[in-house]
Amino acid sequence: MTTPAPAAPQQRPGIFGGLMGGLAGLALGGLIGSMLFGGLGGGFGGGVGLLEIVLIGGAAYLLFRMLRGRQASQPEPAYAGAGGSSAYGAGGPSWQAGGSAATLDAPPSVSDLDRGLGHIRAMDPSFDPDAFAEWAKAAFVDVQGAVARRDLSGVQDRLTPQEFGRLQAQCDQLRGARRTNRIERVQIGRAQVTEAWQETGQDWITVSFAVSLVDYIVDDTSGAIVEGSTTPESIEEYWTFTRPVGPKSWRLSAIQTA
Repeated sequence: MTTPAPAAPQQRPGIFGGLMGGLAGLALGGLIGSMLFGGLGGGFGGGVGLLEIVLIGGAAYLLFRMLRGRQASQPEPAYAGAGGSSAYGAGGPSWQAGGSAATLDAPPSVSDLDRGLGHIRAMDPSFDPDAFAEWAKAAFVDVQGAVARRDLSGVQDRLTPQEFGRLQAQCDQLRGARRTNRIERVQIGRAQVTEAWQETGQDWITVSFAVSLVDYIVDDTSGAIVEGSTTPESIEEYWTFTRPVGPKSWRLSAIQTA
């Protein structure tokens, strides 16, 4: 329920306003009477003296002050003044500058890797990235050994037809040149799944390898090193494996050296 606001009391003229107004009227009336009757008694010849001029000026000043005081005492409209409120809420509550703004925490983002692993697990719930990285380590050693022997028959089931063809061409080139690629002292420092996705009905996984090894090529006739060195070197390679979606066998599809 809304309680009506009490009416503002009407302002009354002050004691000095009423008194000065009366004096001004009395002085002005007396002056006019003196001028009229005094002038008539003197035959209209005396004119207006200095005293009359002073009285006229004083009376006019008092009258001006009285009228101005009454205007000033009039109450201002409700919308006037800096503190007044308008229909649009100019004087109402306002938002405090610098106040605390409500914040909404953004949901944690899902990485492309996590999203890809989730898609793979959806069709193969038993898939484990860590176990796959261990399997990829063994594949790395076996494939490198097969290339060194120039015989891929033992790893063909772990290669896509395209990758088998590429590595077989490399082996044939070495055999034709009567050279052998020696890969020794292989130490895998890191094997980590870095990418996972699904595309055109296939699962895809990329494993990053950080490896220390000795890699050189010798001439089959002389045994001389024609390329590489017997000094260990550190390399980083990315091996990408693929399979049809679901719990199928993985095959190496590409090798990229960083």
